[in-house]
Amino acid sequence: MNVEGKVIVVTGAARGIGQEYARYLGGIGARIVIADINDCSNTLDLVKAEGGTATAAKLDVASASSAMDMAQTALDAFGHIDALVNNAALYGGLKGGRFDSISETDWDAAMTVNVKGTWNCCKAVVPAIRQAGGGSIVNIASLAATYGMPFGLHYTTSKAAVIGLTRGLARELGRDNIRVNAVAPSAVLTEGTREFFAEKTDKALDTIKMNQAIARNLTPSDLVGTIHWLVSDASQLVTGQTIAVDGGTVMH
Repeated sequence: MNVEGKVIVVTGAARGIGQEYARYLGGIGARIVIADINDCSNTLDLVKAEGGTATAAKLDVASASSAMDMAQTALDAFGHIDALVNNAALYGGLKGGRFDSISETDWDAAMTVNVKGTWNCCKAVVPAIRQAGGGSIVNIASLAATYGMPFGLHYTTSKAAVIGLTRGLARELGRDNIRVNAVAPSAVLTEGTREFFAEKTDKALDTIKMNQAIARNLTPSDLVGTIHWLVSDASQLVTGQTIAVDGGTVMH
């Protein structure tokens, strides 16, 4: 599963699981484009501390022009793009509740960032990946979509849309030797999870854990092996799939 020298864009990499993807992949030889609307300096330091090579790009995924600028930053720094990890999402900033109590503003924000943002980043990097002869796109979905999480229907629906986008795009891009897959993690122990569940965090995490075959809450490091495989050439004939990393909650 060699990724040495591959240029991999990781969005939403300023903190949480995106930061862990960037740190890990940089540490095993990939050249990382750390993209986020927030300051990426901490992630940049972590990648460099692992001996990795990285550059940072300011990215508002809701803006098509910002996504295009991010792709150009990657090309200016490294000359090509091999893979995209579409991790940026609105999660911690959303307020949960019954479906009819969700504000229209929060609903629209979830769709804009989580769905349109994924689409924008795919549009921005696909020409470069195609030019490179093919590669991999990994969209981060969620157990919320595969299980059907209640009391967060804006987030659940947006991540279900990411799965549909993944499947359709995989069919469109297969002839370009670009594979498109999704990863659907269970709740991960991050700042975003604690922000989303707020005072109900401990109860929610315990409930999620007890519904898993492997009864342990996920940490960011639990996801890196799957991401590593999907961006490497070891997964060359895997496309259009949604891979659950959820401790055995949803079993197909």
